[in-house]
Amino acid sequence: MNQSNITPEQLVKDSFELVSLPELYFQVDEMIGDPRFTADDIGELIISDPAMTAKLLKLVNSAFYGFPAKIETLTRAITIVGMDELRSLILGSSAIYEFSKIPNDLLDMGDFWMHSIHCGILAKLLAKKGHVLHAERLFIAGLLHELGSLLIYNKLPDQSREILSAANGDRRLIPGLEKELLGFTHADVTAAILDKWALSPILVESTKFHLEPEQAIESLLETHLVYLANLLCGVEENGDSIQGALAEISSETWSLTGLSEADVLAVMEEAPEQLTQLFGFMV
Repeated sequence: MNQSNITPEQLVKDSFELVSLPELYFQVDEMIGDPRFTADDIGELIISDPAMTAKLLKLVNSAFYGFPAKIETLTRAITIVGMDELRSLILGSSAIYEFSKIPNDLLDMGDFWMHSIHCGILAKLLAKKGHVLHAERLFIAGLLHELGSLLIYNKLPDQSREILSAANGDRRLIPGLEKELLGFTHADVTAAILDKWALSPILVESTKFHLEPEQAIESLLETHLVYLANLLCGVEENGDSIQGALAEISSETWSLTGLSEADVLAVMEEAPEQLTQLFGFMV
């Protein structure tokens, strides 16, 4: 295929075997949306996957959740964390598992998932500070926002090497270089993946436009939160100045999110401990 003419949708279509989620996720998602099914029913389905069962029980018993008593059954776990949180945990764990199998010699996968989980945690904490409903979906948006990079690196390795060489370690330059060389960015590919999975329009749009949040239409608030979380990741990961990061935040972002500088600083202080707790259980 002529790579200069490839689209994000074609890239995803031609990589179906690399970007498929396990059937378990879709079954759980369908059951959660059907009032006929109970937590017991969903727990029985998940138990059919021993690896996922073990991972979920480890997660809900970790310091990340901090429940006072040990949770020993999936039904109890589902009752405590809730259906939406359960769906997010299964989606996040499944995506990490599936995409970690993609052969890749262009980046450190540990660093990649560290950044992704960090962004997810920041997005969720910022959403909670802003009293946004269903903050767990912001965790998923942050977690998945760079999945497209893995597909680009795997399917277009020569162009990827050229992009990474030109960026010379500065992640902020990568989207512009992708656009120049490929005609699209990793955010476009991520959105195409999530659309292929039939995830919510909010997740698709907030990942597609997290580099240009002003372009969002239906999910303006969520997109600005993912943009902000990604920006703040640079403070911890690249040693960027917190004051410099705050100065980059537009008046539109402040207005839409309703957050203050104090809110952002509080989230920045809380996130590292959660990242340490969650990374070891999800990766």
